Amino acid sequence: MTDFQLHPQLQQDCFRIGSLALSELLMMNDSQYPWFILVPRRANIKEIHQLNAADRQTLLNESCLLAETLSEQYRPDKLNIAAIGNLVPQLHLHHVVRYQTDKAWPAPIWGKFPAIPYNGDQPEQRLARMREALGAWLLD
Repeated sequence: MTDFQLHPQLQQDCFRIGSLALSELLMMNDSQYPWFILVPRRANIKEIHQLNAADRQTLLNESCLLAETLSEQYRPDKLNIAAIGNLVPQLHLHHVVRYQTDKAWPAPIWGKFPAIPYNGDQPEQRLARMREALGAWLLD
């Protein structure tokens, strides 16, 4: 675990929300969609099956916790969860809130439109909302 480093692309593209038991929780800097990412703090892991059984279960639990929180906070029409990793090989799980009214609906969001970064205090408001909603689950 001490060899874990967040991939530079994720550092560049995301805001850090905090740490869960296994994963770092990030928010993508794209104001078009509420978009959150779980990154297990394990070095040199590209795929879920490479995690040991306990870590796989913890990741699933964290993903479900995040999905439930996003469903409560955002009331999406659909919640897309994916581990793609074609551009960023480090294992990470996207959780994207989708609405039938979003500009990419019903297509996947990846590569559809360029990101529109948050401005002003928008990211801090959204980060604070998630930190409050996750409360005791966040370690920091």
